[in-house]
Amino acid sequence: MTRITAVYDIESPSGVAHAAAVMAGEQSTGTFVRLAAETDALRERSAARIEAIEITGESPRPALPSRREGPRYERGRVTVSWPAENVGLSLPTLLSTVAGNLFELAELSAIRLLDIGLPTALIAACPGPQFGAAGTRRMLGGHDGPVIGTIIKPSVGLDAAGTAALVQTLVDADIDFIKDDELQANGTYCPLADRVEAVTAVLDRHADRTGRRVMYAFNITDEIEQMWRNLELLEANNATCAVVCINAVGLPGVRAVRDRSSVVIHGHRAGWGLYSRSPDIGISYVAWQKLWRLAGADHLHVNGLANKFTESDAVVREAALAVQTPFAGDGAPAYTAMPVISSGQTAWQVAPSRHLLGNDDFIFCAGGGIMSHPGGPGAGVIALRQAAEAARQDIAVEDFARSHGELKAALETFRKPSIVV
Repeated sequence: MTRITAVYDIESPSGVAHAAAVMAGEQSTGTFVRLAAETDALRERSAARIEAIEITGESPRPALPSRREGPRYERGRVTVSWPAENVGLSLPTLLSTVAGNLFELAELSAIRLLDIGLPTALIAACPGPQFGAAGTRRMLGGHDGPVIGTIIKPSVGLDAAGTAALVQTLVDADIDFIKDDELQANGTYCPLADRVEAVTAVLDRHADRTGRRVMYAFNITDEIEQMWRNLELLEANNATCAVVCINAVGLPGVRAVRDRSSVVIHGHRAGWGLYSRSPDIGISYVAWQKLWRLAGADHLHVNGLANKFTESDAVVREAALAVQTPFAGDGAPAYTAMPVISSGQTAWQVAPSRHLLGNDDFIFCAGGGIMSHPGGPGAGVIALRQAAEAARQDIAVEDFARSHGELKAALETFRKPSIVV
């Protein structure tokens, strides 16, 4: 592939074909009038091109408020391409090209970016995940099965000592992975330096006693130079993972962390609803996650089945599979990442999560699903491991629970969700 492609779902009072032409002009050589310097040769070299149009329907009313009006609003799927030379090897320029001013065009009463296709040279020029699933497992000492994890709760409010006390409870429960909440970074009540010192002491003692180091993801989200200093703090304390709120720091921010990091980058998608919640505007997860994998995220949140948010199970399935799908193209690096399944998860959702992926290369984060187990956090972790083993053996979780007490108690405690994938 020598061109960049993007697929959009659009609606227009001017007709899909006309709107597509406006999009192509706006996002390459054109503007609202023909320019004297916009020669035929220049357009041949640099103009965007409409590759495909598929009409999918129409409506008597616009999906979104629009200054342009018409007797009907035609809907369709449009594929646009650009010469790779327009973008070079810049992820920020790529994003400005495929998701820039076109979201504001008056000709569009709906626009959603569905997918992007990239030249191998651009993919290979990006760092991609440094560790991914395989590297995460190595840092966990050759871990088998899905990674069982949780999030420090309360989200904010605990000081460093309180956080460390909770971490002690969790490592005693034999958990694999713990993360700071996205809201807990470097506040005055629980400064990152104090938290790293207190938590690391717990992790070190546990590793000395058991030979196994639990992965703790410290939230380093901040300005770029401060994130670099935060990385130095983590590395000085033998930390293995850093949370980065990727929408907050942007593509250059994630790339800046990746370029200096010796730890796993746990990409949190806080703010994702801004891009995803409306079917009529935004970016699909399929397109969005490619950019963050290219920038260097090792882990990416994908929500969870029967979650507490608005996304359907089908959308969660699509997101989880996308993160593990290699980049297309001859010679392109795969750059796969590790999906993080979370949000209202219990032992009921382990097997469906594994089945939809077809492998164990995911992090399964449960808060209440561990901490609220009637036998305590240790039993909560054991129950999740038992659910994972039932899934590996392809045994119904209720049947497996008959001979596994912790799992049985979990299934009796937590309501069985309705899952449709």
